[in-house]
Amino acid sequence: MGELGGTGIPAQRFSGPSDLHLHSARSDGTEPPADVMASAHRHGLRTVALTDHDTTAGWAEAAEAAVSLGMTLLPGMEFSAKHEWRSVHMLSYLFDPDDAALRAETDRIRGDRIGRAERIVRNISRDYDLTWDDVLAQTTEDATVGRPHIADALVARGLVRDRGEAFDGILHPREGYYEPHYAPAPHRVVELVTRAGGVVIIAHPTPSGRARMLPEPVIHDLIDAGLAGFEIDHRENTEAGKRILRRIAADRDLIVTGSSDYHGRGKPNLPGENTTTDEMVARIIERATGIAPVYP
Repeated sequence: MGELGGTGIPAQRFSGPSDLHLHSARSDGTEPPADVMASAHRHGLRTVALTDHDTTAGWAEAAEAAVSLGMTLLPGMEFSAKHEWRSVHMLSYLFDPDDAALRAETDRIRGDRIGRAERIVRNISRDYDLTWDDVLAQTTEDATVGRPHIADALVARGLVRDRGEAFDGILHPREGYYEPHYAPAPHRVVELVTRAGGVVIIAHPTPSGRARMLPEPVIHDLIDAGLAGFEIDHRENTEAGKRILRRIAADRDLIVTGSSDYHGRGKPNLPGENTTTDEMVARIIERATGIAPVYP
């Protein structure tokens, strides 16, 4: 998929506006990769990244659609990680998708997600009319199965109105149906992705509530290990947290991005509601040694 990264490609090869966090039906989005590219184009975007959870299955379709629309695509992935009780999502760009160690880890994550989803469905089925087949009916081939698909099955069954109601109700941990899932430590993700030539940015790093920002010493350790930056402009980040991360980014000369986290009908987020500057996109491209962006 394109030439090797780290080849000194001039910034003129791409142009903004740029949104580097989009999801398709290959994970928990609601649109096929080609439709995600079309949605991004309609919203005025010209450089985008497909970042499905723990899978690269949508890259080829997204690349073909992006090129046909005159858009530049940064193939990526949102890697699931965990620090203590915190879920940490790590956007990973332009890595070699055939790296054996990285593929083994994502295979393990996806496999455990399926087992976890089956356990959640068994729990829910004790009280509600829901089956595993209902969930599978909401997925596509090669999709990373997760709680959003269970939410969609609950909607299809008429048990809730939408994903939001599902996550606020039946799928909320307080209801007792929740099950944990495997995720590597953030340091392991940084190690795997950088060894595969990729660039790691922490997604929505300072949300409100229990899943709050990583402790600063941990953040600095991750930077020392190769973390490239933060997705600061994101609707879930707190203003106080963003101020802290902008200070760290300035002190450590990190990459700062802004993105929508678009999921189609799965979330209210719209392509381009936050964007990344051309300078920061260029820094990601220049830092990568795995693969290059797909240019029109």
